[in-house]
Amino acid sequence: MSGNRDFEPVHPSLSPRFAGISTFMRTVSHAISPEVDIGLVGVPFDLGVNYRSGAREGPGGVRQASRLIRRVHPVSGIKPFEICNVADLGDSPINPMSKDKSIALMEGFFGEIHAASIVPIAVGGDHTIPIPILRAIGRERPLSVLHFDAHTDTMDLFFDDAENHGTFLRRAHEEGLIDPTRVIQIGMRGSRFHEDDIRYGLDVGFTVITMDEFEEMGRAAAIRTISDTLGDGPVYISLDVDGLDPVHAPGTGVPEIGGLLPRDVQVMLRSLEGREIVGGDISEVVPSLDPSGITCVTAANLMWEMLCVTAVSVAAEKAGAGTAS
Repeated sequence: MSGNRDFEPVHPSLSPRFAGISTFMRTVSHAISPEVDIGLVGVPFDLGVNYRSGAREGPGGVRQASRLIRRVHPVSGIKPFEICNVADLGDSPINPMSKDKSIALMEGFFGEIHAASIVPIAVGGDHTIPIPILRAIGRERPLSVLHFDAHTDTMDLFFDDAENHGTFLRRAHEEGLIDPTRVIQIGMRGSRFHEDDIRYGLDVGFTVITMDEFEEMGRAAAIRTISDTLGDGPVYISLDVDGLDPVHAPGTGVPEIGGLLPRDVQVMLRSLEGREIVGGDISEVVPSLDPSGITCVTAANLMWEMLCVTAVSVAAEKAGAGTAS
């Protein structure tokens, strides 16, 4: 399978990176359509946070930083734009005056994407955004989840609210959108509100690797655990940038010292090559809290890693469907 030349991103040898309208990785801007294989999507929403806001500006910041991305993966050699039609689908609609209405709008938008058989990779936005995405793409069968974060996001209520940036995995489990035995969380650390902040996931069967455990076991062992946990089912990736050490991603609402290195996350994402990837998100990027811009650059590069393994997955599925027909 090869991508349609009409979907090729702008080439930096033909147009300098600082020119033109910003899209994710300089891909074409396109409406939701079955022609698109992988949709890069912005979700400018931050009404679900309890501390520092500004993640609504994340999609714009990452689009700008992603001008740096080229066309060929330096290690795997994957050429996502040659094997898939990749496009920027724009931003999900939101209601800036209502969290609940925004969540409904997001679910509807990602439902349209899913109905068109497009695999979404989203940039938020706060970490509320996975729940409407999972509701849109996880109804047919429970998904495996690879979750990078400093926090477990398994709280029940926060300020008597059930849907916010600290609850998405609990809601997803309660609604049967994920298989708890195929969920792995990496990077948990920092102080907690209660002892049971981490207990819910462990009780229902999540595999949780705290930052201390990750440091002790090492990256190679963590990758083996990821592989064993995810199994053979479809995988959703959720990456909260506060899972990274704030030295490398200071532009986030709830930074926690002592986190993951971007290099480790790169390699762990690369280990997913060959798996069925059905979607992903990168959340909690707050450009206004990072004048250096390195948080957006890091997020753009991790989005690229997601895109490459997703492109292999989508291309293999389409090639298989073509053979079957």
